[in-house]
Amino acid sequence: MKLITKNTEMKKIKMIAGVMWALAGLLAIIILFPGIPGLSTTLAKAPFMKIHPRYSGGEEMQEIVTDCCTLDVRKPVFNGLIGDRKEGFVQLDWRGSIPEVIQDTIDYNLDGTADFYITVNTGSREALLTGLSKKVKDIRISTPTSYGWAVRVNLEK
Repeated sequence: MKLITKNTEMKKIKMIAGVMWALAGLLAIIILFPGIPGLSTTLAKAPFMKIHPRYSGGEEMQEIVTDCCTLDVRKPVFNGLIGDRKEGFVQLDWRGSIPEVIQDTIDYNLDGTADFYITVNTGSREALLTGLSKKVKDIRISTPTSYGWAVRVNLEK
């Protein structure tokens, strides 16, 4: 008889604890709900919150200013979920008054040697890449943007 009583008492204790936990969670949500928009804005401005380089194109590494436009060469991106990947990309951003045909020689790793030559016809959206390094593979994307033109070039580590 005592075993049955202990099991029943234990079930009651677990049920009461579960109901109290649910009520505490509901109460916390009701109290915190009005402050959530402000909390998300504050959290988004925190210094450790950054957009992943796979989406942003990476940090700006070099800026080349010409008469008509500015070329931003970004740091090569090899970031993966866990560690670096074998394949990545480098993003080039042309800003300002973009000419009909863009022709540039790029040294993406700043070693003093040109790594590739790129030609972009903005009218036909055709892009040609001539790799001067074994690490340069092909063009991932070439597209107009709100600020000018962007190209991502596939790289191998």
